[in-house]
Amino acid sequence: MMSVGAPKGLPSSGQKPITEMIHPLSAVEEPLSPAPEVTVSAGGDKDTGLTNGTPVETSSPASVSSLFNRLQLDDDLDGDASTETKDLFVTVDDPKKHVSTMETYITYRVSTKTTRVEFDLPEYCVRRRYQDFDWLRLKLEDSQPTHLIPPLPEKFVMKGVVDRFSEEFVETRMKALDKFVKRVADHPVLSFNPHFNSFLTAKDLNKRQGLALLTKVGESVKYVAGGYKLRARPAEYASMGDYLDTFSGKLGTMDRIAQRIVKEQSEYLTELREYGTVYSSWASAEEELQRPLEGVAGSVSTCCRALEDLSENISQDFLPVLREYVLYIESMKNVLRKRDQCQAEYEGRLEAAVLRRQEDRTPIPAEVEKCQDKVECFNADLKADWERWQRNKRQDFKQILTGMADKNISYYEKCQSAWESLITVLQDKQTEDKTSETN
Repeated sequence: MMSVGAPKGLPSSGQKPITEMIHPLSAVEEPLSPAPEVTVSAGGDKDTGLTNGTPVETSSPASVSSLFNRLQLDDDLDGDASTETKDLFVTVDDPKKHVSTMETYITYRVSTKTTRVEFDLPEYCVRRRYQDFDWLRLKLEDSQPTHLIPPLPEKFVMKGVVDRFSEEFVETRMKALDKFVKRVADHPVLSFNPHFNSFLTAKDLNKRQGLALLTKVGESVKYVAGGYKLRARPAEYASMGDYLDTFSGKLGTMDRIAQRIVKEQSEYLTELREYGTVYSSWASAEEELQRPLEGVAGSVSTCCRALEDLSENISQDFLPVLREYVLYIESMKNVLRKRDQCQAEYEGRLEAAVLRRQEDRTPIPAEVEKCQDKVECFNADLKADWERWQRNKRQDFKQILTGMADKNISYYEKCQSAWESLITVLQDKQTEDKTSETN
């Protein structure tokens, strides 16, 4: 049974006229938005515009300003963000490795500060391992089916490819877990979930209730609407699905290219270090060319350090955000499927009730009206979470793209400065040589 409440402003189930109940799609749908705008590139490929799941008018791509506008990364886009006063602050940090006879695992410190009356104390500090975060997400997904649950970083890693106890991997996972709990804490509904309260405050979590969760979820999905097939997803939610498919494809392409860039940079960095070593060893054998050769070696060394910083930014800041939003897309698609199942159940019950009414004039059962209320609640929750997700996405991508630009500028400035300093060394050497020739 879905634990949802009717949103404010919805009429009570008893006020629904029978004429509305006979037409399920007209009763369920919200005002429709136009279909997603499709642009055609020079090669003839169709490309759905990536806005907020709904189309916007775009000017000629030849205009630089129009391209920036299409990115929707300007500061004024953040103006619609919630300005509510925060009363719950959660941080994940301080990873620690634990070794026992049975297993080796990492725990993280979860610190909470709050003024909410639901908490007995203003501050809490507990340690949690990954499976505790996974338990929380499953409980949220089970108890709040109409809401978008933020994704967790993937649990499993390929052996021999990534060491899950390495400092870099633990640091990346810690940041992802911190972002997960912060997103839950900032959510106006999920943050009040009792399972979240237990996760933040309990010294030892009682997770036995979640053992049969997957079986329960599987049975509920199998039940859904008794085999009834959804007539059509309303245009507003079809637009969301199309947007997610397009966005997922673009993220996948960006992820593949970025990983290839990191690999090529790593190979180039290896060659560059060997290149600098050659000049250093050469300088020790050439007394007259020692300063210029050491200058080249120093410039190459500076470029190596700058490239390390640039590659680290891509690996630790850019790629994790891409992967998080790939997982976010799957979570959003899952909520859309649940919404479709809820609507299919309503339509199936309504169709059966209408047939019975035509045969024996029986009134519309109360279960049908309850199903309609569920659909309306699902729609309201989904649209609210969609808007919140879009705001977070704009802020996250604005941050990582700005950071990428700054890192690239810094990289080229350091390299330019290093080679310009070498020019000064070479000019000084040339002046010394002319002076010695004159004497």
